[in-house]
Amino acid sequence: MKAVFDFSAASLSALARADAVRALDEDIGAGDLTAGLIEPERRSHARVLAREAAVICGLPWVEATLRQLDPQAELVWQVRDGEHCRANQVVLEITGRARALLSAERTLLNFLQLLSAVATQTAAYVQTVQRVPGNRAQIVDTRKTLPGLRLAQKYAVRCGGGSNHRIGLYDAVLIKENHIAAAGGITAVLQRAAEVASRADFVEIEVETLAQLQEALEAGAQMILLDNMDLAQLREAVRITAGRAVLEVSGGVGLDTVAGIAATGVDRISIGVLTKDVKAIDFSMRFAQP
Repeated sequence: MKAVFDFSAASLSALARADAVRALDEDIGAGDLTAGLIEPERRSHARVLAREAAVICGLPWVEATLRQLDPQAELVWQVRDGEHCRANQVVLEITGRARALLSAERTLLNFLQLLSAVATQTAAYVQTVQRVPGNRAQIVDTRKTLPGLRLAQKYAVRCGGGSNHRIGLYDAVLIKENHIAAAGGITAVLQRAAEVASRADFVEIEVETLAQLQEALEAGAQMILLDNMDLAQLREAVRITAGRAVLEVSGGVGLDTVAGIAATGVDRISIGVLTKDVKAIDFSMRFAQP
């Protein structure tokens, strides 16, 4: 399948800038009353410290946040996006106007904590399936993202070694059980999907039983989502499909189950918790003493 995301440096910069502007407006509003206590021209040096091991993600968002308040701020990264840091490691050093660093602190840490959490969780799943002999399954995200931060979180999945599913409802067709019911069945809805296939990055249909899988294959489905099937059903689905379609698994996936799912021979495993149920990585910013 062709990629549907443009994570070039220029695109990331523009995306991060828009996110940072929105976040700073939410936090600072008409002005930071506390940072206003500091002399306007005072400059400071600060370090961002990781309190736990993680996969770093969020560099464009941290930089965009700082540059909105101090375009001349100097940032020196010790760990880049997609790289691992250890506990108590300094990941970033910043020199700039003290007021700007103070006003930006919470916003830049929020971005870094969230996106590094997504990357770290994704990496855990990717590393788990990579240990499965003969594994070919990709770890894939979903649309279960924080409103307004979908592309940022999908970038974080990439930094963790995962792959992206569709970006939204407009770039691909994913036919789920309610679509099937509303359209009058699997064959009928796939026939309708053929009419818009040229405008979509892919057409995928969800099935819940092996009988539905067989019907979808007979109707020409090229990509099929196996929803909440047990391991025996997944192995049988792989046998029935015999390479005629890409098989994706969703539902009931955790770090304790993903290896067994990958071992069935499916092609993709989509996991909502990569972006939905994340525990923020602990980072802190500390100013150097004068």
